[in-house]
Amino acid sequence: MMYHTIEEFLAEWTYESDSTQQILDLLNDDSLGTRVKEGERSLGFLAWHIVVSVHEMMSRAGLEFAAPHHDAELPTAASEIARGYRKANQAFTEAIRTQWKDANLSDEHDMYGDMWSSATTLNVLVKHQIHHRGQLTLLMRLAGLPMIGVYGPSREEWASYGGEIPK
Repeated sequence: MMYHTIEEFLAEWTYESDSTQQILDLLNDDSLGTRVKEGERSLGFLAWHIVVSVHEMMSRAGLEFAAPHHDAELPTAASEIARGYRKANQAFTEAIRTQWKDANLSDEHDMYGDMWSSATTLNVLVKHQIHHRGQLTLLMRLAGLPMIGVYGPSREEWASYGGEIPK
């Protein structure tokens, strides 16, 4: 989706960031080291990457706000990761509401060697978060954690509804 207004973006971001926060809130300290195999990124690393990417990407686009930076040390407690996302999300949301107008969505910024409009950067931020959230959910299943449905019911939610779990 290409955003034409800040409110269009915030409508989508609110749903996506709420879903991400709910997933991060399910993590526990024991799950953070879960990996598909040795040498791959851990669940904790990917969760923290989602957190620090908010500031990393959006500061490149000119927004100023206090949030964990991309080089911040990976916390050892799941609650710190969830708290970091909450802080980053609140500060980012406030910054975009107060620092940008709809016209800023067409501003261009150097993003990793290419010129992206602010609207494109916001779109990539959302998709980047969704991409890594999908990786997290796989690792969470491997760690035996409960799951929520983001775009449809999880297995646990199907069972709580009294429905037959799809095979």
